[in-house]
Amino acid sequence: MNISEKIMPKKRLFRRKFSIRKKIFGTKDKPRVSVYKSLKHIYAQAIDDVQGHTLASCSTLCKEIRRQLDGKKKTEQSKMVGLHLAGKLKSIGIKKIVFDRNGRKYIGRIKALAEGLREGGIEF
Repeated sequence: MNISEKIMPKKRLFRRKFSIRKKIFGTKDKPRVSVYKSLKHIYAQAIDDVQGHTLASCSTLCKEIRRQLDGKKKTEQSKMVGLHLAGKLKSIGIKKIVFDRNGRKYIGRIKALAEGLREGGIEF
């Protein structure tokens, strides 16, 4: 396996990510919820792209939900993060969002987080 074969998946991911980002845009009333996942954790933040501010954020490292996540699978943790972020968004008066999956496929933990947001009362 040469080095170009190792680089190709990252290039494809960045190409997908930027083609998606050209089309979606968040405002204060309808922010963009950007999702990032690592091998251990998942992170989500609601971003106002007009001003460049993060309105709310949540991850599996948040102090408020950290103890509730112990012993759960990663997809269950992702759903809990989505529910917690939905609660934060509702508390600041946001009911609609634009979902940015950051070039990742809409399966597994990304889908679980989105379902958690929907269960929390947020519309896409």
